[in-house]
Amino acid sequence: MATLDISTARSAFRALNSGCLFADNAGGSQCLFDVVSRISDYLINTNVQLGADYFVSVNSTNRVASGSEAARELFNADSVDEIAYGSSSTMLVENLSRAMEADIQAGEEIIITGEHESNAGPWKRLAARKGAVIKLWPATQLPEYPNNPYAVGLQLDTLKPLITSKTRLIAFTACSNILGSLIPVEEIVKTARALATELGVRKLEFCLDCVAYAPHRQMDVRKWDVDYCYFSFYKVYGPHASVMYVRASSLTGSLTSLGHHFLDIDTKPYKLQPGGPGYELVYGCTGVPPYLRSLTPSGSLEDAWAVIAAHEQTLLEPLLAYLRGKADRGVRIVGEEKAGLGRVPTVSFVVVGERAIRSPDVVSVFDKKGNVGIRYGHFYAYTLVDMLEPKVDVNDGVVRISLVHYNTVEEVQRIVKILDEVLA
Repeated sequence: MATLDISTARSAFRALNSGCLFADNAGGSQCLFDVVSRISDYLINTNVQLGADYFVSVNSTNRVASGSEAARELFNADSVDEIAYGSSSTMLVENLSRAMEADIQAGEEIIITGEHESNAGPWKRLAARKGAVIKLWPATQLPEYPNNPYAVGLQLDTLKPLITSKTRLIAFTACSNILGSLIPVEEIVKTARALATELGVRKLEFCLDCVAYAPHRQMDVRKWDVDYCYFSFYKVYGPHASVMYVRASSLTGSLTSLGHHFLDIDTKPYKLQPGGPGYELVYGCTGVPPYLRSLTPSGSLEDAWAVIAAHEQTLLEPLLAYLRGKADRGVRIVGEEKAGLGRVPTVSFVVVGERAIRSPDVVSVFDKKGNVGIRYGHFYAYTLVDMLEPKVDVNDGVVRISLVHYNTVEEVQRIVKILDEVLA
């Protein structure tokens, strides 16, 4: 298998020339220079309204359409007519919940997780409006790590008892933005659908959060058999835009339009877009798939994600090994303690015990260095952090170091050196 040429990969990001160590990538990756160039080119040369017959408008319309194709390719969706753009993932899911409102019946059940609130808050509000019931699928302690109560994750065995004849929607994440763990999406969906059939569920749909998954692994909404799926391009080397996949049958069978009453858009994703997205940003997103394909000689997205995953393990293992080695100092990894292809290099930890250190105080040492970026907090996974036992202050949250493929082993070593100062 090909390996990642890290120098070539880094050369595509002008920000990496600054000398800053970007280790807060789960909050937002750096943007490809080619993406920036496309945004600029759109605004300079094709900044007109879509849909007219004159040349510039035709060109502009085609460019925006190519943004939907870029997202379709990354999702592996059937059609661009299953792709909706928006300004943020949170906004897209809120729009989805509003469009689904007429199809939700009182007493039906929506299962959510304590992960990022974008895939929880809209469903809580929908349930309150419609008299539906919210059930929480909690992250529970992983049996492999009996000595670390913070080693938690979503487990299928804790989901199954929550599914009843009234289950209408299961909203979960493909990868935790706190725990870094990959969830077996295909297995979960297949198991839940089989249970729903046995129980005579009226309709079961799945809304999958891929925001923390999309920078690290290849998505496949067809293989997963999900109905809704979303991610943010600004966390996948693109501009501040987000995108949602909506299965064609769900688009027509579960959703009512949020668009203008006179528009005939029943089979179009514009049902979820009350107004147009930022056209220049949509076109800018077309720079992401070509970059990914450039990472391997084959030009295959599948191969690109494979070399990305392999390189990420070279970043992840030394960082986790160092943190595991500090258990006697009170360091507890939040989530899986070991590297492997079931985990991405988003690493959270706390420092507890007799010599506990608040998460903000850990990060402040990094901040004082002036050119290293890591973060602390709950990262919008408020419920997950608030449910950790023994309790941590949810406002302090966890320390999170989030790496992606353009980070280097040398940068990991630099992070470990600073942690040694903190934990001395």
